[in-house]
Amino acid sequence: MPRALDAEWRSLSFSALILRLILDNPLDDETPQSRLKQIGMMSVLYYMHQGNQRLTLTNIIEVTSLTRGGVTETIDRLVNRKILTEAMVKNSLGRGQAREFKIAPDIFKKLRSLQGG
Repeated sequence: MPRALDAEWRSLSFSALILRLILDNPLDDETPQSRLKQIGMMSVLYYMHQGNQRLTLTNIIEVTSLTRGGVTETIDRLVNRKILTEAMVKNSLGRGQAREFKIAPDIFKKLRSLQGG
C-alpha cells in the first residue's frame, strides 16, 4: 500500500513543480493559453514516461491526437525552458532521424529535494 501512495505523491509533486516552473516564469512571447498547453503536455509526457514509452513526436501525436505543428510548438517551448531535453535518434524504421525527448534530469533532482530525499 505505501508504494501506491508514494507513486501518487510523486505524481502530485511533479504536477505542482511543473505548474510553478511554467506559471512563475512566463516567456516574453507566450500567451496564457500557451502556458496552459505546456502544463497539459507535461502531464501527458509524464504519463508516457511512467509507461516507458519513448517521447518522440510520432508517439506524442498518437497519444494526444494533436497536429504535428501543435505538438512541435508546445514541445519546443518546453525544450527552451530546459524542462525537456532533445536528441536526434533513429526512427522506428531505423532509416531516418527522429526527435526524442526526455524529461530533464534537473526536474527529477528538484523533485527529490522537495520530497526530502
